[in-house]
Amino acid sequence: MGLLSTILTLPIAPVRGVIWLGEVIQDQVEQQMHDPANMRRELEEIDAAAAAGQLSEEERKQAQQAVLDRMTGPRT
Repeated sequence: MGLLSTILTLPIAPVRGVIWLGEVIQDQVEQQMHDPANMRRELEEIDAAAAAGQLSEEERKQAQQAVLDRMTGPRT
């Protein structure tokens, strides 16, 4: 039965491959988004941009809050 089901489902194999690839990419993105080193680098970049005058105080606070929300929020 395994050979027969493999032959019958062979036409949808590329679709399953694309779905699997999408799941792998999503996992990698989530890992990078929740990596403490990346978050620290983002916070440092925000502070550097604010010190250089590229961000207003309100924009800096909003950007920092977005990073902190991602840090403390639930992983999907």
